[in-house]
Parts: sequence; C-alpha cells; structure tokens
Amino acid sequence: MRQAAPVFGVVLLLLAAVAPAAGAAAAPAGDAVANAGAQDFDCSFPVTETDASGHDVTVSEEPERVVTLNPSAAQTMWEIGASEKVVGVSQFADFLDGADEREVVTSGSPSAVNVEQVVSLDPDLVLAPNTIGNETVAQLRDANLTVYRFAAADSIESIYEKTELTGQLTGECEGAAETVSEMRDRVQTVEAAVEGEDEPSVFYDMGARFTPGPNTFIGQVIDRAGGHNIAADANTTRSYPQLSAEFIVKQDPEFLVVSALPEQLGNDSRSYIAEGSVLRNTTAFEEGNIVVVDSNHVSQPAPRVVEPMTQMAQAFHPDAYAAANATTTATTQEPTATETATETTTQTTGTTIPGFGIPAAVVAALGAALLATRRQ
Repeated sequence: MRQAAPVFGVVLLLLAAVAPAAGAAAAPAGDAVANAGAQDFDCSFPVTETDASGHDVTVSEEPERVVTLNPSAAQTMWEIGASEKVVGVSQFADFLDGADEREVVTSGSPSAVNVEQVVSLDPDLVLAPNTIGNETVAQLRDANLTVYRFAAADSIESIYEKTELTGQLTGECEGAAETVSEMRDRVQTVEAAVEGEDEPSVFYDMGARFTPGPNTFIGQVIDRAGGHNIAADANTTRSYPQLSAEFIVKQDPEFLVVSALPEQLGNDSRSYIAEGSVLRNTTAFEEGNIVVVDSNHVSQPAPRVVEPMTQMAQAFHPDAYAAANATTTATTQEPTATETATETTTQTTGTTIPGFGIPAAVVAALGAALLATRRQ
C-alpha cells in the first residue's frame, strides 16, 4: 500500500500542472454538439492534429504499438478496446487488467519518463499528459518518435473530446464513439435523476483540506451528481484551493467525499477520517454521510470518471436515483421472470455501480494525498 503523507507535496505540484487557470464548469448543453461530432471523426490515415505544445502531430498510419505516459491515457485505451496496442505504461496504470504485462516507462514522484526505455519499445505513437514537460516531449521527438501531448481536461465535455481524439489518433474511432456514448448515457441518467432535487452541501477532501473547485472536472462531477460544492462559496479563484478549518466548520457540509485506492477500502466509513480532523466536527461525519470513491477513477480525466459521479448521485439522492435508474432500465429492456430492473442500493456506503468493468466502491475516506499522483 502506498503511503499518503510522503507524497502530499507532489499532490499540489501535479494539481497545479493539470488545473485550468479559471472559469466555470461547462454546462451539459454542449452534449448535443459533442455527441454529433463523435460520429464525424475520420479514422483514416495519415491524420494531423495540433497538440498542447503547439506541435502539429502527424500519425502516418494506424499505430500498432502505443506508449501511454499517464494512467488516464492508458485507462482510455483500455476502455475503447485498444489495450492490445499498448506496449508501455506509467507506474500508476497498475490498476488496469493486464497492465502488469506492459513495460513501465515512468518512475518517481512526480512521475518522470525514462526516455531511453520509451525509445527502446519502438512505439508508433506516444500519448503524453500535460504534466509531462515540453522538454521531455522534445527529447522523445528528437528520437524520431511521434508524440501527442494532451491539454488539461477541465470538464466532462473535455473528457469526451479526449476520448474521441485518442480513438482518432489510434485508429479506434468506433470503440471511442461507443465509450463516449455509454458515458453520456450514464451522465444523462444521473442528471435526470437529480434534476429539481435540493442540493446537499458537499466537501471533497483531497488531504489537508485541499479540494477541487467548481472550475475543475472533479468539481463538475460533484455538481452534476446533484451536490453543492462548498468550495464554490469560498473567496478564491484557485482551481484546487485549501479551505480553512473555520470555513469548513461554518459551512458544515452534509456530505464528505474522499478518495482511496481499492486496497484501502472496506472499513467503517468514519474510520477513514483522522482523529483530530476538523471534518469530525461536521454534520456529514456525525451522520455517517461519507462517500469514498476510487481514486483511480475520480482523479483521472478518463471514461471511468462517470463511476464516482454515479456513486455520489446515489449517495446524495438515493430515492431519486433509484427511481430514475429503474425507469431507464424499464425503457431499454423488457423484464422477464428472472430479469428485473437494476436494483440500486440506497445506502451511503456499500453501493454497487454497474458498467465499465470495475465496480466503484463506497465506504469512506482517506488515501487522499495519493489522488494527484494518479492524475492525468
């Protein structure tokens, strides 16, 4: 098990690298336009796209060997059905089935790329996050490798776009379109369920009272799940501000959200809140309203981010979500004697989420400092 405390400084470094400067969370209104675009991607080669470094990246033919330098790129490749093309991964992609059979090309905290190791794999395409510096990208390009550096994702819509673009660059447009369609369905189910419901106040503790602001994709997850992120009421423009203990006590959030690695889940929810923490002085703690999400899902701008969104919606609005999920199931399939609408657990902890392979866990919090080390 990785320890949270030694890497907390890295949390701030990586969050600063991936966070947008400012702006509000994107509205769902853009879904229709983006959904139409998902079907319009041209999967023919060569293909040229301008990346975050301002470089026009040309992929001459469909890649057969791909190196992913961050876990979200690897997760995306797995979700669009292109895992067999991946020959190299970062050290934080170990949660993916079969990732241990790929070569690990990064190490350290923050993650550093072993350029020589990447070159030795002779990849047709390297997918790099915005947290990888332009200097490293330049080194890889100097070795005659094709590298695409992604921009930071700051909304659910930008995750859709990133997924579709990954499909385009790797010749997996159909798988990417199907994945995005599934994501949209999940998000729309959540939004329909929570529409018109009162929004409970929510604090997402990433460690030491740092939290995602409303202008981040994680903040948008909270918002779309029907919660009110108390960071939106703080007098700050930072994407990931550190809230004061006094502010948190005054806001008295009704729900706490914390992330943890899968191996850290399974205990009583309150046990994840440290002794002496200000969070123990909140209504959320007193009532046991603590939602733990998988840090591999919530911290990565990739398809599985819909899982923690669904978990939060179920916790914040259990009755409304159960009703909406039952209605959705009933309209998409005819139940038989042995098939009924999906049963939704309405407890704050122990919730099971269908779809995307790995069930997301709900129990409680901690391991928060590890969140940013697995981002992007």
